[in-house]
Amino acid sequence: MKFDHRFQLREQAPSRRVYAADGVTMRLDFFDHILRVALIRDGAALFPTWSVCPGGGEVPLEGRDRLSTEGFSPCSPAAEEDERTLRFSLDGVDFTVEKKNFRITARNDRGILYADRSGLGYNFDGELGEGFVHCTRREEGERIFGLGDKGGAVNKSGRSFTLAATDAMGFSAKDSDPLYKQLPFYICENGAGSYGVFYDTYSNGRADFGRELDNYFEPFSSIRFEEESMVFYLILGTTAQIVRRFTALCGGAAAVPDWAWRYCGSTMEYTDAPDADRRLRAFAERCEKEGVRAGGFYLSSGYTQIGEQRCVFHWNTDKIPSPEGLADFFRERGMELVANVKPAFLTTHPLYDELAEKGYFLRYADGRAACFPFWGGMASYLDFTNRGAYEFWKDCVREQLVEKGYRHIWNDNNEYDVLDADVLADGFGHETRARLIRPLFSYLMARASREACLETMGEDFVPFNVSRCAIAPTQRVATTWTGDNRTDFEDLRYNHRQAMTMALSGFSFFGADVGGFAGPQPDRELFLRWLQYGVFTPRFVLHSWKPGEQSTMPWLYPELMDEVRRLFDLREKLLPYLKSEYERKRRLYEPLIRPVFLDEPGYDCESDCFFCGDEILVCPVFDRGAEAVTVTLPRCEKLWRLRGGREAFSGGTAVTVPCLPTDEPVWFVRARGKDA
Repeated sequence: MKFDHRFQLREQAPSRRVYAADGVTMRLDFFDHILRVALIRDGAALFPTWSVCPGGGEVPLEGRDRLSTEGFSPCSPAAEEDERTLRFSLDGVDFTVEKKNFRITARNDRGILYADRSGLGYNFDGELGEGFVHCTRREEGERIFGLGDKGGAVNKSGRSFTLAATDAMGFSAKDSDPLYKQLPFYICENGAGSYGVFYDTYSNGRADFGRELDNYFEPFSSIRFEEESMVFYLILGTTAQIVRRFTALCGGAAAVPDWAWRYCGSTMEYTDAPDADRRLRAFAERCEKEGVRAGGFYLSSGYTQIGEQRCVFHWNTDKIPSPEGLADFFRERGMELVANVKPAFLTTHPLYDELAEKGYFLRYADGRAACFPFWGGMASYLDFTNRGAYEFWKDCVREQLVEKGYRHIWNDNNEYDVLDADVLADGFGHETRARLIRPLFSYLMARASREACLETMGEDFVPFNVSRCAIAPTQRVATTWTGDNRTDFEDLRYNHRQAMTMALSGFSFFGADVGGFAGPQPDRELFLRWLQYGVFTPRFVLHSWKPGEQSTMPWLYPELMDEVRRLFDLREKLLPYLKSEYERKRRLYEPLIRPVFLDEPGYDCESDCFFCGDEILVCPVFDRGAEAVTVTLPRCEKLWRLRGGREAFSGGTAVTVPCLPTDEPVWFVRARGKDA
């Protein structure tokens, strides 16, 4: 009956309970620190998951059963149950499940930690619209963190967001939504503590954390997805523990080669030029001339052009006469090239008809390839859930890139702008609507690229794989960045807050395009301030597209080269620390850069300063015209020493340090032992 669903116990085991009512099954699985909840409609098949991978390793190519318990540490909480309620304790939290409408409430000694909305928290019979809907109790003053690369303030409370990935070129880091990642994971901090929720789905959705009001219900937050059934994980612990546990749940992050920690160049200007080979070689020579140590260069898609169109895996030998020779030229100078690839094949691509005939594209029910606007033409997306298409991609990466010397892959433009409900994907033999799994294609694309590199170079090789679109499991196979950002002081600050949000979402190796991708050239002040910040971020890449203007390169302002060299030399000095801290943090499932409040609860979550590893506190400047930095040093360390200074400052002390754009950035180190 609408709004009155009475669930009855159907199955139980020490670590599992299954209930049913009105054509819906609710399943509870008990793990260490985690309660898994599944809402499954009768007759519905759960699409597999690639996101959940406890214990590390990798899931089968065809995915993992979403209700699998493999790799988890099941627990068997003592339970009390009658006709109306189920009671149990998990990780020191007391749970009550009211069987009417299956309302879950979790309490600790400080109060209600988590609760489904009273009245109706789930969309059992269409009462709350279409798709899966989950409404939870909202507390005044609670803080919300996560959701991937969302812009604006770090605390997302009081806002609503589209849960989807899109190509948001030139986005505002303060206001634009959605962006390039799709990560339905958030952390809620309230008066009783913290909890995290991860929805194991790839379907589009909407999250609302306080904008929506309904006079007939208590204050609530809501999550909506197109998928009808749903599996979600309620993760317990402190905020820092939840970040670790979520990262571990998804299998952690891949290793990164040493060279990728150095500055890397990138611009469409060079590869779009008719003399691309000369321009690229000149970049490497200019780095040597200017004393700038570079690890590599991101090879934009201009190398694939046929006329004005970009045809993935096609080498334009008028621009680059010898791809092998170019790769050798860079490697002889200690630099790697990261080749750009795109998952869409224009209808004019030389391979298009062959791929369409083989059924390797997303398609309609009658077998026709689905076409979409893409980079100046119409194109079809490769269906990475088709095993033949997946292997075709690997063959192309191996033959056209890796064997020619391009051993690191930049998986770009992989947001899959597919909204048409009639478009189908193979689903590894389980046909499904492509729009329900849009961001999954990006992960499978990056995974295929990585496998091609490893199978060619050997399992001991460490590939540097990059993916613009990302979901929860992407870190296992690729690094990422925040996409095509904008050149502006405000965007610099909000790119930083976006980075802190990504850290709280479990991302480890990432960064923004230093100097901004779209918009005007950065002026001298903004250029130096962005470099001061960027040297402390894992990904240190100057990347831009400034039609009619010079691209953002280290030598953008020749008169500033002394200051620029000092900043690049600082990055070089930081490399051993960054690499060792990343490896240590990777093993601990922790982000390398992160907001201070993750270590010191109560610290301002919107602060500009942040931790880089465990030993460095970075205090950047994001305001035009500023000449100093004022920071309240975290209390989590007794003493801090300003880098380059002799005086030690007590934790909790407010310190003002002069910092002009031409100065070294302001950063503190923990003053321990003899240093104290």
